[in-house]
Amino acid sequence: MKVLVTGTAGFVGYHLAEKLIANGHEVVGIDCVSDYYDVSLKEARLARLNKHAAFTEIREDLANADAIMQVFATHKPTHCVNLAAQAGVRYSLENPAAYTHSNIDGFLSILEACRHHPVKHLVFASTSSVYGGNQNMPFSEHNSTEHPMTLYAATKKANELMAHNYAHLFDIPATGMRFFTVYGPWGRPDMALFLFTKAIMEGKPINVFNNGQMERDFTYVEDIVEGIFRLLGVPPKKDDAWDAKNPDPCSSGIGPYRIVNIGNSRCEKLMRYIEVLEEKLGRKAEKNMLPMQDGDVPATWADTSELNKITGYSPNTSIEEGVGKFVDWYVDFYNVDL
Repeated sequence: MKVLVTGTAGFVGYHLAEKLIANGHEVVGIDCVSDYYDVSLKEARLARLNKHAAFTEIREDLANADAIMQVFATHKPTHCVNLAAQAGVRYSLENPAAYTHSNIDGFLSILEACRHHPVKHLVFASTSSVYGGNQNMPFSEHNSTEHPMTLYAATKKANELMAHNYAHLFDIPATGMRFFTVYGPWGRPDMALFLFTKAIMEGKPINVFNNGQMERDFTYVEDIVEGIFRLLGVPPKKDDAWDAKNPDPCSSGIGPYRIVNIGNSRCEKLMRYIEVLEEKLGRKAEKNMLPMQDGDVPATWADTSELNKITGYSPNTSIEEGVGKFVDWYVDFYNVDL
């Protein structure tokens, strides 16, 4: 495959590019290297990717539609994975325009490029945040996602709808992936595990929201990437069993389209996650117990039966193993002593 991957300076995009290259595929990576978080971390990821002859780096904003069209015309990818986005649930309350720019305008550029330069499969990142106000757990792709609670989630829901439209009108095989709380080495500095580790190592308190009652389906990054990798080789087809009078939201009878959860299928208490981190660091955390933040949800939990049915794969890395690998990376990358 020659895979165009957007967001290769990012957390998941970096890991996916490494996986594809290790398996003999060529990667064309697009990233604008935004300053939403530490640019030096993004540059370090890209430096590792640029050591591979099979990697081509392109620095461009996805919302530059003409430039993205030219990238497709020049490089002629066989597959496309869209992972670039303005991430972060809470930041969408502060800078909503960044989300429509990256997540709506940027994704439209990808859809239009796939329309005019067809690929065998468009795979794109959505999020578990689209489940929003739904509390019917574990979250199933067959459930309604009509009540997102943040603009970030709303833009990802919009991506799903946009992809369905293009699958129907232009026969673009499209798979949307709802990720559940990804963590691991090379992770984002704005996410809980990174924030907690940095604070504990510096002897500072950590903020624990909802007074520690949060529960999450923590999913190790290599499990996410394995799910993407396997899905990439299995493009969807129109669902002949789809009932227009009782429509299933995770497939379609009018286009090659589907939605798939990628999670660990376990609902872990945040306090246990913190305990595991304390064990790996050999230090106790000082905790600021705080109320729930606006736009947040108390729990997430993925039903991954669709992923298993399509690919035969189910993520299974425990938080004990995954947090341990993150700590090992953090200590090495930042050259700190435990």
